[in-house]
Amino acid sequence: MSAETAEQELTPAGQRILDAASRLFYEHGIRAVGVDMIAREADVTKKTIYDRFGSKDQLITQYLEARDRMWRDVILSRVDQADLGPSEKILAVFESLDDWFQREMQPRGCSFINAYAELAESDHPARPVIEGEKRWLRSLFRDLANEAELPDPEALATQLHLLHEGAYIAYSITGIGDAARQARAAAEVLLAAQLR
Repeated sequence: MSAETAEQELTPAGQRILDAASRLFYEHGIRAVGVDMIAREADVTKKTIYDRFGSKDQLITQYLEARDRMWRDVILSRVDQADLGPSEKILAVFESLDDWFQREMQPRGCSFINAYAELAESDHPARPVIEGEKRWLRSLFRDLANEAELPDPEALATQLHLLHEGAYIAYSITGIGDAARQARAAAEVLLAAQLR
């Protein structure tokens, strides 16, 4: 079942479960949150959770798929503004990160990095979602660099991705409130170097 299909097929109880699990997984960590806690928060039985999601691992996967869709929407809504030039679109990715920090408040950092640290098993069904989110962002940077006709889009995509991920970690772990804006300033320097 695809992520989109799973989301469309959620009953009201299923949506309550996913909402409660998403909040708990992010706030407390995936391993610290048991099915009993999710059932209490969602006001359902454990049986309902298993009926709707099959297992905790599938619920974790759907939590991360929902976060991935939400994050991509945040970025693309900023990047796809009609009045942005190609290089400005690259910088818009960092602006969307700053918006995300201000709007969503991310005290525990990136949910994908956190999940990756907790889900050590390489065959966990959520691992492809986590890895896919990181690959997507790097490929977005590469596509935007190609669109801007920059000379080394592969190297630039890697550099920008590292800046972006570093900003997320700096914001959440060291409390640098303007980490996304600082990363955007560094991205401007990288873009200027490519344009020379």
